[in-house]
Amino acid sequence: MVEVTLIGGLAGGIVATVVMTVFMMALGDDSPPPTALFWSKYVGDGAPEAYVMQGMALHMLYGLGAGVALAALLPAAGFGTVTLVTALGVGVGYGILLFVVAAAFWMNVVLALDPEPKAVGTFLFFHLVYGAVLGAWLGAGVL
Repeated sequence: MVEVTLIGGLAGGIVATVVMTVFMMALGDDSPPPTALFWSKYVGDGAPEAYVMQGMALHMLYGLGAGVALAALLPAAGFGTVTLVTALGVGVGYGILLFVVAAAFWMNVVLALDPEPKAVGTFLFFHLVYGAVLGAWLGAGVL
């Protein structure tokens, strides 16, 4: 059993986002990430392709924040200490929750997108990767 810490959530969120991003770059369709579309629509005045770096920075901040949020929620839910298996399971569940929020709210409401089923499937996969890596990080007690 290891103690879940906010520093662990911060570091795990960063690591999980980097791993997720590697999968996105390797398996994605080379289009700008949804965060670049968000930046283009609400902050900038150009095409999403012009805001890939800003979008990736925003995506890193989301991932970092989501890692800290999980590390704060686990002790509040009675999981101040976890095993690797428990943390991994919670992380995968958290990845599904993040996918639902991202797909249902951000993509459909905020960005008004209607993605193809294949894109939704890869979007789910990327969030499962994030959740699994974050859960494994927290369960391993690296920080």
